Amino acid sequence: MLETKLIPAADGKSKRLMIVLHGLGDSLAGYAWVPEALQLPWMNYLLVNAPDDYYGGYSWFDIQNNTEAGVVRSRQLLNELLDAQRDQGFPTEQTVLGGFSQGCLMTLETGLRYPHRFAALLGLSGWVLDPPTLLGETSPAAKVAPVLVVHGRQDPLIPFEKVKAGMAQLKAGGIQIDWHEFDMPHTIIEEEVRLIRRFLASVFAA
Repeated sequence: MLETKLIPAADGKSKRLMIVLHGLGDSLAGYAWVPEALQLPWMNYLLVNAPDDYYGGYSWFDIQNNTEAGVVRSRQLLNELLDAQRDQGFPTEQTVLGGFSQGCLMTLETGLRYPHRFAALLGLSGWVLDPPTLLGETSPAAKVAPVLVVHGRQDPLIPFEKVKAGMAQLKAGGIQIDWHEFDMPHTIIEEEVRLIRRFLASVFAA
């Protein structure tokens, strides 16, 4: 079981949920700022710790060795977490799955395979292992969910052009990717937060 922290919506009756996945070496505590920054009173937030210890933080997979095996293992853990949220009254169609860096990869690798439709997927400054493989395993439900992907042109850790090309492959394969790029390194900037807020507001308005 993954360690989580639920931050309830100001609107206590809301079943809208955003699941937030951190990047390498971070933890759920690193995203406690998200609810205040987004200012969406109808959104519940579930912050999640990755399963592996990593120099005081956590990791979803080993970036040097057996990366794919680690991703598959973490994907199964996230599937179990997603199923548990459904059992606890948070419908997948009202759930946003999102993450940064490694958390972005886990969002796309998990969310695009999950058999139930999400309200949206949100990928920040990340990548996918192999776009053709992912497209071949994409669930029918994922083809109708909006996907916001954001990346920095000055990202020194995850090459911008490679990520952009990979997302173009996914979009050509029928994934509804809304691609945005900013002049930023491997981080989250205020303009990006405003974009996310608008995106989420439009998703749930629809």
